Amino acid sequence: MTRSYRLRKRKKTQNKKKIAGVIALAVAFGLLAILIIVYGTGRIWLKDLPDISNPEAFKVAETTKIYSANNVLLADLFLENRESIPLAEMSPHLLHAAVAVEDERFYEHQGVDFVGLARAVLTNLSTEKQEGASTLTQQYIRNTVLTNERYEMTIKRKFREAWLAIELESRYSKDEILDMYLNTVYFGEGAYGVEAAAKTYFNKHAGELTIAEAALLAGLPQSPNTLSPYVNPTGAIERRNWVLTKMYEQEYITADEYATAEYETPVFEKAAPEYEPGVHSSPYFVSYVKKLLQDQYGTALVFQGGLTVYTSLDTTMQAQAEESIKGILNREGDPEASLVALDPKTGYIKAMVGGQNWETEKFNLATQISRQCGSAFKAFTLIAAIEEGMPPAKRKVDGNSPATIETGGEPWVVNNCEGTADQGYITIEQATINSINAAYARLISEIGAEKVANIAHKMGIQSELSPYLSLTLGTSGVNPLEMASAFGTLATNGKHFPTAAITKVVDSNDQVIFEANPVGEQVLGPDVAYATTEILQKVVSQGTATNARIGRPQAGKTGTTQDYRDAWFVGYTPDIVAAVWMGYSSEKPMTNVHGRVQFGGTFPAMIWHDFMIEALKDVPETPFKKVKAPWYTWLEAWDLPEIPNVIGLPLDEAITILQEEGYENIKIEEEYSDTVPVGYVFEQDPSGEITKDPEDIKIKLTVSMGPFPFIPPPFGEDTTITIPPGKRH
Repeated sequence: MTRSYRLRKRKKTQNKKKIAGVIALAVAFGLLAILIIVYGTGRIWLKDLPDISNPEAFKVAETTKIYSANNVLLADLFLENRESIPLAEMSPHLLHAAVAVEDERFYEHQGVDFVGLARAVLTNLSTEKQEGASTLTQQYIRNTVLTNERYEMTIKRKFREAWLAIELESRYSKDEILDMYLNTVYFGEGAYGVEAAAKTYFNKHAGELTIAEAALLAGLPQSPNTLSPYVNPTGAIERRNWVLTKMYEQEYITADEYATAEYETPVFEKAAPEYEPGVHSSPYFVSYVKKLLQDQYGTALVFQGGLTVYTSLDTTMQAQAEESIKGILNREGDPEASLVALDPKTGYIKAMVGGQNWETEKFNLATQISRQCGSAFKAFTLIAAIEEGMPPAKRKVDGNSPATIETGGEPWVVNNCEGTADQGYITIEQATINSINAAYARLISEIGAEKVANIAHKMGIQSELSPYLSLTLGTSGVNPLEMASAFGTLATNGKHFPTAAITKVVDSNDQVIFEANPVGEQVLGPDVAYATTEILQKVVSQGTATNARIGRPQAGKTGTTQDYRDAWFVGYTPDIVAAVWMGYSSEKPMTNVHGRVQFGGTFPAMIWHDFMIEALKDVPETPFKKVKAPWYTWLEAWDLPEIPNVIGLPLDEAITILQEEGYENIKIEEEYSDTVPVGYVFEQDPSGEITKDPEDIKIKLTVSMGPFPFIPPPFGEDTTITIPPGKRH
């Protein structure tokens, strides 16, 4: 029995060992299989990981900044309100608060906090409370290179995130990682990064935060929308106090600092109100620049690419433009107005007022309207007349009203403004100074509307112009920007510079991707442009625009449309050109504004005057560059010019007189004369009436050499030698 029992016991022991061996072998194979599966799965999960050695991998949406010409920040363009600053510019309390509440072992782990991970697993298994264990490094990875996966609650995403976090920690210091985290994390209310958050909640820089303020901000990333102090002030304070507790426990603050901060009453204040998110000033100009940028670079780059954009706007001049309008149109129910000022030598926009209230009206009256400009358009007809060879000071036009112009269909009947009906025959210059409609209607019927339209387009008008005779009275819609551009061509003696608002664009890598290089095109002859300016100067000095006089060389043209729906003044000096428009968006007549009817020569000219006085107060007075008059060919018989008759004058004086009149092609011949002193002109060809350009005329002057010298006969010979008069060339 005993032996049999022992055998059975031995067999049982052997069976147990076999079973244990089988189990151990199975476990070993199972673990090996798990390792193989994990390894294989891990390799699959790690495919297509971003290359974190490439700085571009961490690119997040960056704010585009727009600056004025005098380096004032006009706007931040963003899809995410983000503003990065160095760690050294952040409050140290903020750094401590972030580490204390989000990753207390931040300075100990290598990207993954295995201690925190184990604690979170135990807590989640043993209680209903759910804890996370993501480190700051993991959170940064999730919000940047793995942003497309951040909402996936999977083991795969956590594995990839942890792997990249460990790799990131091997490449960057702790301070560098903390810097990157604090500049990217979302704090709610559209604010990304600590600088934007500090401005959003406390209207201060991140470096100015108190302990309590830093703790409140550090607590927001856990649930930025529900913990916003603007939405849930109680929840935000409770979360702040929790952060303060963690800071105290980890010895970042003393007991006294903890007690003081816990009872501090926060003062929440957003940064100064803006016209719209990111726009700090000059909203109409910023809107115009924004569209230019989007057209050139696309929306994604403009709102996420971190561009730095420099513009032509002068904020001092902009303020003067805004004030000049407010100073005149300051009563309830007043018309709207816009003003555009350019540097005619570059085309740069220096000021743009597109409306008086961006909050209620975002339609840009400087660039988006299409309104008739009335008699301001006569300037282009005047230019066409001068190019046709009509001398404005001599060529006369019938100015009587009404003018009935045959058009091949219904006759076009044009009346002068009240008080200017009976004008008789007046010069083109007089018709311009006093803005006589009937005279200009007859003038364009001689020249043709197409020529006038072509000139306007060459000078800077971009709107479509209907080539009807009524064009001379400004019946086609235009806007202030293009009118300023066109008149700027006259300020530069016929050279047109396209309008420009952006002077330089720098990308996020500090590479210049655009830089303006203003190049003008000579679209008018300098003589034609200057002749026009001479007349438009008289419009200001003695005509319809006397309210615009500023006491220095200036020129311009008023414009008033039918029923007084639009009033304009476009004027210029050699330094600045500005266009002012005034009217109601409903196009109702301006017949009782401040108790009077409004013309281009009233409030628009006054607004222009007030703006230019301030804009030019520190600019030395500059005269227009004088150019000789054009050679007019369209002349009445009694107006034919005569070549100066210089017969009987010394040669030097004769040449000077001819050259002053434009005659440079002069040929000199010499001939003996018994009656004309040596060096005096005694023949000229041609002289008198001529209709050609002086440059095309060749003038021959014959100059006296004095009497032919006497030659005595040879000695001993009684011979008389007769030599006919000779010529020496």
